[in-house]
Amino acid sequence: MPHFRTGVIVMLQRPILDVQGNTVEQALHAIGFEMMHNVRIGKYIELELEAESAQRARELIEDACRQLLANPVIEEYHIARLEEVPTPELAP
Repeated sequence: MPHFRTGVIVMLQRPILDVQGNTVEQALHAIGFEMMHNVRIGKYIELELEAESAQRARELIEDACRQLLANPVIEEYHIARLEEVPTPELAP
């Protein structure tokens, strides 16, 4: 069965106050990076999975995001990449 690697970006939805992003922005300004604004902090999740096809892999990833990886009340997610990779050799 094909083996896939994906990366998922999870961010707070725009109306939600990103306290961590604001704190980092203030720190950037304090050390001389006043030109940087609208800092947002999120999560990058990388995982591998087996699926019959890239389309099925994407469906499974979407399901995982909706059910566990992202909180749909306050977060949004984006599948940043999906690539087929060689099937790893399993150790005996």
